[in-house]
Amino acid sequence: MRIAVAGSSGLIGTALVDSLTGAGHQVVRLVRRPTTAQNEIHWQPESFGIDPSSLRGTDAVVNLCGRGIGDRRWSGHVKQQLRDSRIIPTQVLADAVRAAQIPVLVNASATGYYGDTGSTAVTEESPSGTGFLADLTTDWEAAAMSASVPGEHRVTLLRISPVMSPTGGILGKLRPLFRLGLGAKLGDGRQYLPWISLVDAVRAIEFVLDRSLAGPVNICGPASVTNNEFTKTFGRTLGRPAPWTVPGFALKRGAGEMAEEMLLGGQNVVPAVLTGDEFDYRHPTIAAALAYATGREGRGVAG
Repeated sequence: MRIAVAGSSGLIGTALVDSLTGAGHQVVRLVRRPTTAQNEIHWQPESFGIDPSSLRGTDAVVNLCGRGIGDRRWSGHVKQQLRDSRIIPTQVLADAVRAAQIPVLVNASATGYYGDTGSTAVTEESPSGTGFLADLTTDWEAAAMSASVPGEHRVTLLRISPVMSPTGGILGKLRPLFRLGLGAKLGDGRQYLPWISLVDAVRAIEFVLDRSLAGPVNICGPASVTNNEFTKTFGRTLGRPAPWTVPGFALKRGAGEMAEEMLLGGQNVVPAVLTGDEFDYRHPTIAAALAYATGREGRGVAG
């Protein structure tokens, strides 16, 4: 297949390009800088967009664009950047997919779509929640779905959970603290955390492409865990106790709305589409995913 990838320099994008290339696909990277290779296409979604003719002959477009959601406190300006970095590129690509008659658009979204679910399990059939992240992902998905034409253009929405990776991602921020023995549960620790290993996130995207799945797909492990479970398992994986608690009021004071939604709220997400199509997880438990992400696979870390 000839597959165009936007957001190819990010955590998932880099790994996906390597995997697709290794599998024999022709991968074209959409880049905002001047092109330096034949397998690159220049685009500027915030200005001229993209020339649809440059995508002709492409079998699928995978869009992973978006600024880091937890990198900075959510001021009004930052929230607008988070929206624009997702919705504008998505709308540009959705329009290009239709204009260039590309049959498939696989577009990133996030499990934040569901809002704070408490302990209630949610699947792809569940409605959107409330809050900034839920509103953002709803609008993000709507932009992607504008490319959908039954029988002509298939759109798949990747509701991606936090990714357990050897570099970057959620663990990039937490690993130094846990290694110093400063790992801590957040608030009461009962909020749920969906998760997936980087390896399985990439494999799930390839699975979606191969199986012609359409609509929303939860890109997460088989079972979400509470923040308390995650904290204990990560500490045990690193051989560092994590007995501390960061009070909710301190998190709200330091990070405001972002703390409310990302640190003290959570989603108990079930990957019903992946499991229904018998996706085979390489890392089916949070213990296995953390062992992989910390280079400890095969060392017998308890779950």
